[in-house]
This record gives sequence, structure tokens and C-alpha cells, in this order.
Amino acid sequence: MFKILETKQLSNDVFYIKFEAPDIARNRKAGQFLLIQLDVDYGERIPLTIADASAEEGWIAIVFQAVGATTLKLSKKKPGDELAAVLGPLGNPSIVEKHDAPVVIVGGGIGVAPCHPIVQAHKAIGNKVIVVIAARTKDLLIFVDEMKKIADEVIIMTDDGSEGRKGVATIPVQEMCESQTPPAEVIAIGPPIMMKFVCKTTAPFNVPTTVSLNTIMIDGTGMCGGCRVSVGGETKFVCVDGPEFDGSKVDWDNMMMRMKSFKDREQEDLHKCKMQAQADALNK
Repeated sequence: MFKILETKQLSNDVFYIKFEAPDIARNRKAGQFLLIQLDVDYGERIPLTIADASAEEGWIAIVFQAVGATTLKLSKKKPGDELAAVLGPLGNPSIVEKHDAPVVIVGGGIGVAPCHPIVQAHKAIGNKVIVVIAARTKDLLIFVDEMKKIADEVIIMTDDGSEGRKGVATIPVQEMCESQTPPAEVIAIGPPIMMKFVCKTTAPFNVPTTVSLNTIMIDGTGMCGGCRVSVGGETKFVCVDGPEFDGSKVDWDNMMMRMKSFKDREQEDLHKCKMQAQADALNK
């Protein structure tokens, strides 16, 4: 069992959980993820990326959005509760290399959280890191203070202009690519449509752009085939071949089409969850 140490609600449906996992904390690297199971009775296992960790104190932190039956249950956990099973670290770590020019890391929405360990890793080897945090509105911004503590510069973008600059993440990326010192590398994590257009923005400038496709993962082990994507014309499985890839080679349209495959089932599970809650209430 993995004891929960701290929980926080970061926005309307986004939650933070810190829990004991000393072995994972000692061995995890930036870019990797976990498989989490809430109970031992055939519970669903869900892949979640690592948002923070302490090898010294033996804890791992995750940030997730309550969008399905299991993440809704997870969001109701309290300090002192336990997770039945946590498997990890899984996936290939981020490739972190020393650069003379800045590394630009772009996080959209909940994708800001998995950017955090990557920023930490680049700062640890001495890279200059500029972070772009984008959200629809200021109430959906997360990990701003955490990023300001470690990054050299943090740029806030909101669609409605309620915080930082008004506009989308690609605006400062375009400006930096056009500057006298363009980025050595851009890393983007967030909604697929955001990552797609970040890649379109950097392509004319030949700036290497890495993306994390963790949002399409399902079982996290490569057995289900649900995270199949086309990268450079080859079939890849995000959970075992990634989760990070060269963004210029990803077939974004195919990936976004595939992500809609389980929408009906997700809604069905949500419906069952609500019905079960009503039944439980009547039986009390």
C-alpha cells in the first residue's frame, strides 16, 4: 500500500496527490510515468505522469484531471488513505542534454505538471530554461509558483487575457524562434491540438521539438494497443516507445481521431458511477 501524504485541488477538476513511494522516488527520471490502481479487486489501472518527487523524503506527486470513473474516485482520496498498487517508473526518460541556447518548455493546461520534472532536469545540468504556461483562463493555471522557483523565465498565456498575456502558447514560441538567440530545443506537453501547432510554429525555423503523447495511453504496458500512433510513418506505442517523440514526425490528425475512440465508453462509466452513487445514497 502507498500512503497518501497530501492532497490539493488545483482547479475545478484538477487534483494533486503526494504519496509515499520511496523506491520509485529514488529511481524515477524526468518524463516517466506510473500505473496506479485504487483497489485490489480488479480495479482499473490508469497511467499518470510524475509531477514531482523527492528521493530523500521518499515521495511522489501526481497531478490529474477527474474526467473518468477512476480519476473521480482518486480525486476523493484524503491524506492517510492508501493506493492499492503503484507500478513504475515506466516509459523512456526525457533526453536531457546541455545546450548553449535556451530550452523552451511549453505546458498547456494540465500538461504543465509533467513539464515540472523536465524543467528540474534541464536546470540541474545548467541549461537556461524558459517556461510557457498556457490555459484558457487564469482559474485553470497550475504550477505557476513551482515553475517560477526553478525556471529562468516564466511566460503566462491565457486565451481570455485574464492572467499574463492574452493569446495562445504559440505566440511567444514564434517570437523566440524569430529572435537573435532561437531556442536550442522546444518541449511541449498539453492538449494534442496545442502540441500540433507548437510543432508547426517551430518547423520553419528548424528548431527540434519534442512532445509527450501521454494523454493517449490506456493500459501503460503496450498490451492493449490503444496508444498506437504513427511517428515518421512507423507505428509506435506511446507507453513503451515513448511517451516522448519528435513532434515533427507525429501524425497529429490520426492521433486526435484515435483519442475519440473511447469517448462513449468513458461517458458510460461516468453514468454508471453517478447511478451507483444514487443507489448507495438510497440504501443508507
